[in-house]
Amino acid sequence: MKLKQALTGMAALACMTAAHAQTANTFYVTTGWFHFMPQDSSDPLKVTNVGGSPVNITIPNTGAGIDDSDTIGLSLGYFITDHISTELELGIPPKFDLNGKGTFEQFGKIGSAKLWSPALLFKYNFNDAQAKFRPYVGLGVTRVWFTDAKITNGQFEQGVLNGPTSVSTDRSWSPVFNIGFNYAFTKHWFAGLSVSYIPVSVKATLNTARSTPVGTLNATSETKIKLNPVVTYVKVGYAF
Repeated sequence: MKLKQALTGMAALACMTAAHAQTANTFYVTTGWFHFMPQDSSDPLKVTNVGGSPVNITIPNTGAGIDDSDTIGLSLGYFITDHISTELELGIPPKFDLNGKGTFEQFGKIGSAKLWSPALLFKYNFNDAQAKFRPYVGLGVTRVWFTDAKITNGQFEQGVLNGPTSVSTDRSWSPVFNIGFNYAFTKHWFAGLSVSYIPVSVKATLNTARSTPVGTLNATSETKIKLNPVVTYVKVGYAF
């Protein structure tokens, strides 16, 4: 009888332990697939400076857009309480194609760049900590910047910008609005899906060595690109 009671108690304890995989003081990691869907638009290209003199000439009906992209993601999380968690989301920087719009649409792809956007989120998880299915809502912040930005279309570079051109972008802070859910399969393993919206804009600056009848003149142009991506993250995770 005592042995039976002991075994019953151990089984009950094991069930309780397995059920508390998302309780306070639980660390977890996830990995999966990010899909970026920019809801993009841009201001017309503006030539701000030629040969050291300000010109501020806006070229009407011009612009640029960004294609969708995918990358591998990683997140590190911690349950502060049974319902409140914090999570750091990272990923291999996805490469985006930059396409012409308006009168630039005839050139198709005009450039490319890699996006960095690590995000820190705070989430409220619904349902009890013992529940397998736990939806959540989150709010956070991200730092957005591009690297390896370049013009890849020679026809656009020579015909529109009139010379070899380098590209730089500014860096922006932005809020992150997040919803999603996790589903626990065991004490440790779970899977989930999240959707985030990031309202963010970046300014791209183009520096061109223009060939002119009087020699090479340095020219500066700029445009503001509104990215506003919707980002999905399909993931599997492990809770410690």
